[in-house]
Amino acid sequence: MPWLEVIETFSFHLATLGETILEALGVICIFVGIIVTARLALKILKHRHRVMLPFIQIRLKFGLWLALALEFQLGADILSTAITPTNEALVRLSVIAVIRTFLNYFLNKEIEAQMEFREKAITHNYPPLHMLDSPLDFMEIPPKDTPPPSAHP
Repeated sequence: MPWLEVIETFSFHLATLGETILEALGVICIFVGIIVTARLALKILKHRHRVMLPFIQIRLKFGLWLALALEFQLGADILSTAITPTNEALVRLSVIAVIRTFLNYFLNKEIEAQMEFREKAITHNYPPLHMLDSPLDFMEIPPKDTPPPSAHP
């Protein structure tokens, strides 16, 4: 059946092309993540006054881009494993799936914590982080009847 060989060859080339595109997208996501994260860090550094750099925000920004890159890498490995299912390919696919799962789980936990912190800060009319007097001012949310710390213009 020569037509079956044509379909098999076409599928192989299509999967190889898809794998290459997905790997390239993963690399692009990492570089875009580096640029976006660096811009965020520079923006924070430019606008902060006597406050420690909020590494959590920066880490979350880069972590989200890494998670996206891992999604593309996982897709590329799935295509690679579909083409040539070797033991090495299956182990690689499993390792990437586990890393992606753990990264996404912990990123989601940190994002939830940041959203909760942001909601509390909005509820209590807290000034932006770069306007606080001390790096420790943002750590505790005051009771409702306590006024927020003073903001410097």
